[in-house]
Amino acid sequence: MDDVDSQEMPGALVEEYLQRERGTLALLDELEKLSIEGEYEQLRERIRTFARNNQEVFYTVALALTGSEHFFGDVESQLGGKPADKLRELADTYPSLSEPFSLVRMEISNDRYNPLTGLDVTTTYHSEEEVPLVSYTAYSGGVDLFEYRGSPQEVLQSASYLVQATNDSLEAALRENHSVNTDELGELIDRREKLESELNHLHDLIDELRRNPVGDE
Repeated sequence: MDDVDSQEMPGALVEEYLQRERGTLALLDELEKLSIEGEYEQLRERIRTFARNNQEVFYTVALALTGSEHFFGDVESQLGGKPADKLRELADTYPSLSEPFSLVRMEISNDRYNPLTGLDVTTTYHSEEEVPLVSYTAYSGGVDLFEYRGSPQEVLQSASYLVQATNDSLEAALRENHSVNTDELGELIDRREKLESELNHLHDLIDELRRNPVGDE
């Protein structure tokens, strides 16, 4: 539904929602319960199923949960104040559902899957092996995607795979004469500059370790 945010769409979406309001609110109550109980993986799957089965109602709820006054304004101009007020109540009643609905909306609209929203990192040291260890957990909203622990060189090996995959995707786009939008390109440049800065710092740390090896008496 590429035109979901067009000026004419909100009214059509909301009319579909209003026809199914009672059942939708019952579903949202169930989803809110899953969120409160911390059942985030089940919550994500239930929202995905909802989106597949009734995309119009899903988009209405997802947009309402963002609290976008632009969306509410469009609804009010097309359908009046009462439907807009009902949708405003959704954001107040189900605040914990805003992020999971937003992530599923990104999956559907932008062909993503489990968009990464956070990375918790801790570092420890294995004294017998004389090796630092890096542990991290990747998150998509409340969903734990994976946990990992490895040495610095093992972590860098994983990172190198991701950089290589990034290069492969860009090479494929160039080979097929596919364009890359300016927002993506600008963000890509920023990420590259950040990566270069971190690699320069890594180079300095490695040089210092060479002069003072870990465990050297």
